[in-house]
Amino acid sequence: MSNPLKRVFNKDRTFRPKRKFEPGTQRLELHKKAQASLNAGLDLKLAVQLPHGEDLNDWVAVHVVDFFNRINLIYGTISDSCTEQSCPTMSGGPKYEYRWQDENKYRKPTALSAPEYMNLLMDWIEVQINNEGLFPTNVGTPFPKNFLQVVKKILSRLFRVFVHVYIHHFDRIIQMGAEAHVNTCYKHFYYFVKELNLIDTKELEPLKEMTLKMCH
Repeated sequence: MSNPLKRVFNKDRTFRPKRKFEPGTQRLELHKKAQASLNAGLDLKLAVQLPHGEDLNDWVAVHVVDFFNRINLIYGTISDSCTEQSCPTMSGGPKYEYRWQDENKYRKPTALSAPEYMNLLMDWIEVQINNEGLFPTNVGTPFPKNFLQVVKKILSRLFRVFVHVYIHHFDRIIQMGAEAHVNTCYKHFYYFVKELNLIDTKELEPLKEMTLKMCH
């Protein structure tokens, strides 16, 4: 692995602690199956398809946690250049601005700097995926009825990290020699959300042109 990529995968730069799958669980086996497909060089469009006989919610849960870990790591690599001065708003170019809203402090959509938004976003997702009532880890414990609804919100918000990184910080990614890794992660994410219809098309608009070139 080249030095730039070693820097990209340096665990000390991860924005948040990695969420791991519990040993002996169905979720860990599915995670291994998904990773094996990727490691074998399987076409990403095929790799995201629900394996025969597997539960949709389990398959989605595995990927949501995995994407959180990966996107977290990507943002961690550029976070030193994403500051309140360089990025006073959480945006994707001049056309798109993302406002933060939650059930606590920000009950109305609020304009924040990109680093503030990212901190709140990663905190919020971490709470969701560590919530046993929402992402149950015990075999046989059912997923809640609103699981996919929450997942769609998580994935839409994670997509905004890609938007901000690609539009405002891709020069830093190139500088670190990490563009191939980030592009592969993006393609994997895009094919997954399209395959299972987990993001509204309008959310994907900011990267539409790039996606058309990258994801055939």
